[in-house]
Amino acid sequence: MEFDERVAALATKVRNQRDAIQTEEAAKNAFVMPFISMILGYDVFDPLEVIPEFNADVGVKKGEKVDYAIVRAGEVQILIECKQPRDPLKIEHASQLYRYFSVTNARIGVLTNGQVYHFYTDLDAPNKMDAKPFLVLDLEDIDDALLPELRKLTKEVFDLESIISAAEELKYLGQIKRSMATQFKEPEDEWVRFFATRVYDGSLTQKRREQFRSLVAKAASQFVRDQVNERLKGALYASLPKQATEAPSEVLESEEVALGDVARDTEVETTLEELTGYQIIKAIACSEVKPQRIVGRDAKSYFAVILDDNNRKPIARLHFNGKARKYVGTFDADKTETRHLIGSIDDIYLHADAIRNAVKAFMGEGGRKTL
Repeated sequence: MEFDERVAALATKVRNQRDAIQTEEAAKNAFVMPFISMILGYDVFDPLEVIPEFNADVGVKKGEKVDYAIVRAGEVQILIECKQPRDPLKIEHASQLYRYFSVTNARIGVLTNGQVYHFYTDLDAPNKMDAKPFLVLDLEDIDDALLPELRKLTKEVFDLESIISAAEELKYLGQIKRSMATQFKEPEDEWVRFFATRVYDGSLTQKRREQFRSLVAKAASQFVRDQVNERLKGALYASLPKQATEAPSEVLESEEVALGDVARDTEVETTLEELTGYQIIKAIACSEVKPQRIVGRDAKSYFAVILDDNNRKPIARLHFNGKARKYVGTFDADKTETRHLIGSIDDIYLHADAIRNAVKAFMGEGGRKTL
């Protein structure tokens, strides 16, 4: 799999298994070790590459250990400290990282709970780990813009100097984006005043300020949703064959598979929920095939997800047109659809095995060799 596909596959694993992970040791085995091997590309069973329970006594501190040390050319380059799953990560949790950073050659420190990874370096003072991370990777909400920088830390293309030189910009960009996200959810007075004074000429009383606080938060939410909707639609339409967007086709129904899965009707309106569901199914299926082989097609009664742009290879269907209830349809080896009631779009992950099995059924005995 390509690098971004491996990240997506691990993200799916985290979503599917996180509720079963209750301890730090379980998080290491299920999530952190796969991160080191699948994403960074190091052999977790080779002590010349990955040292578990790395010990480097510091002053009067004896016997303290960092969970993992990654070694290149005999020198420690990356230190990784793991914390309890689901616990928010704070610099206070990184005491061992902070101390060991100054007595090893490591320039990268990683603090993680298995889902979120904070990457630190020494921008503020040489050999002293910064208090704030320069890169934050959340496998629940992956920022694709960060993946090229993360890839620089992999065994394949390890480029420490490049990532250090970009770290300052990454650090401030990340902090600004997280600050904006906070303002979008719970806008502070300055943020509210900034927008209110541009649309309202009257006195900004306390009552009026609270009114605009709600309006600013709502406007920000709608703006982000509109932008995401446009980008997702653009990505989906770009993947459709040219003739599918130029002329409507007839939708034919059968007991097993609707042959109209590859058709689009000019009256069909693809919703943001459908596009989000499609992206989830695509992320699940890409553990078995390359993502470009997964195609989405909207019809009047459902949104179909198919393999290889072939209507005879159904992977799943999204029945989201009902006002009260939503269903995801999965297919068995005989292409018979079973509809499952879902309470939220995230419930699609509960049917990940059925989605993967549908893909495998079309791949034959060759399995992953047909990637």
